[in-house]
Amino acid sequence: MQNLIIYEDKQILVTQEPSDIPWLKIFTKQPYKELGDIPKQLRLRLWEIYDMIEYEMKAYYNPTKINMASFANKLPRVHIHVIARFEEDSYFPNTVWGEKLREAKLELPDEKEFFKRVFVALND
Repeated sequence: MQNLIIYEDKQILVTQEPSDIPWLKIFTKQPYKELGDIPKQLRLRLWEIYDMIEYEMKAYYNPTKINMASFANKLPRVHIHVIARFEEDSYFPNTVWGEKLREAKLELPDEKEFFKRVFVALND
């Protein structure tokens, strides 16, 4: 799997994180180090995009939980992870960066349709 671009405009980029579970990342195009460094209007846009992705992820996949993270330690620029979690996924209830607990065999709907829904929502 590769990092597929789901959405892009002049300020924001949304990519897929290669994974067995639905996982998108939201980036600002300009590499800000901290959320507080982002101009207020762009920060508001970032959270609007997060809200839309979370909504579409919940509606499409019906996950047990949505995880959101923004560490930016290894990649020192603002980016937000939006991850659908399922009780049967390989890491649940641990973080996806934690110890793998099992081999998951999730039967999820087609991700291409999810990507299309996200793209449409972000273009409205």
